[in-house]
Amino acid sequence: MDKLIIEGPSPVDGTLNISGAKNSALPILAAALLADGPVHIRNLPHLNDITTMIALLRCMGTDITIDEKLGVEIDPRSVNELTAPYEMVKTMRASILVLGPLLARHGVANVSFPGGCAIGSRPVDIHLKGLEAMGATINVEDGFIKARSSGRLKGATIVMEKVTVGGTENLLMAAALAEGKTVLQNAAMEPEIVDLADFLIAMGADIQGAGTGTITVHGVPKLGSCTYDVMPDRIETGTFLAAAAAARGRVRLNRTRADILESVLVKFEEAGAHLSIGPDWIELDMKGNRPKAVSFRTAPYPAFPTDMQSQLMAMNAVAEGQATVTETIFENRLIQVHELNRMGADIKLEGNTAIVTGVERLTGAPVMASDLRASASLVIAGMVAEGTTVVDRIYHIDRGYECIEEKLQQLGAHIRRVPG
Repeated sequence: MDKLIIEGPSPVDGTLNISGAKNSALPILAAALLADGPVHIRNLPHLNDITTMIALLRCMGTDITIDEKLGVEIDPRSVNELTAPYEMVKTMRASILVLGPLLARHGVANVSFPGGCAIGSRPVDIHLKGLEAMGATINVEDGFIKARSSGRLKGATIVMEKVTVGGTENLLMAAALAEGKTVLQNAAMEPEIVDLADFLIAMGADIQGAGTGTITVHGVPKLGSCTYDVMPDRIETGTFLAAAAAARGRVRLNRTRADILESVLVKFEEAGAHLSIGPDWIELDMKGNRPKAVSFRTAPYPAFPTDMQSQLMAMNAVAEGQATVTETIFENRLIQVHELNRMGADIKLEGNTAIVTGVERLTGAPVMASDLRASASLVIAGMVAEGTTVVDRIYHIDRGYECIEEKLQQLGAHIRRVPG
């Protein structure tokens, strides 16, 4: 099992290109199953989860070709297997996203309950209730979700009892081929939802309201071919900005967008960062100054994202002052606190709130990654710590960051990957 070894403190100064968004690419790959012809998807990040999703589509018989620029052409007309087996989905919760497309396109879907990060409960009940409202019959047995539909799904008004990104995505995809009008109320508003809707529209779907709490879909009989570029990854963008802020450095990030990261950029400004923003780039410069501690509370978009909580906590660990960080999305998402404290951070937990008192410096230590974003916080902490930090179990980080050590090396970090 690979490890990252970081010699700190590392300078941060340089320019990077941001990869395509994993959280957008995964549902878009699943949505390709809806097409009645080949679709070409570009700007995919090179990540384990993307490889897993492509392998899952292939095991269903999908014809997939990868071009010289690592774009993917998917022809789902060859699908001959309507089961997503446990062996393929146990490492990735996003595998549940094939449920809606398979059911809408073929009338049958057998999907094993998925795996992924151990960051708390993410029940799929909302997905299933929504599909049942559209006429599906669903049974859960032997660890599988077994869904059936006699004929096309039927449009329905679905009020989701809780804001859920995956549930919104699954129901949006199913509604695209359903008969009649579907209204999704209390829908997730994340930019990745908008990206998925834009992809579906490029294939011929009729969708209004993506990015708002109410999405209206007029189902069409079939969806066709298209070419589509996945949006930039706002969480990767925020992670590298956090690394520069914590290290009192400077970074320019190209091929990204500031408009999908506003709640995070405000916090960097509060921390004392100097921000410059262009149409497809963001530059952050601390001008050598220690960041100021910033308090925040996670909540669904457009509020502060849970996927950026641990990275800003790492910045707060070496910031000037005290901050409170409250996590409202996942009950185990403060799991990195104990590892940061091993490195000399001063963080106290009170329920779902962490009270972070900034210290002048952290000290390198062996630490263990526990989930994807917590892994990123430990890397940031290692970059600003005195001495050597060894981050173990980094398969988590490889699920969400493309070549993270190579990108950080471009910024001046002393970081290397070694076999476990």
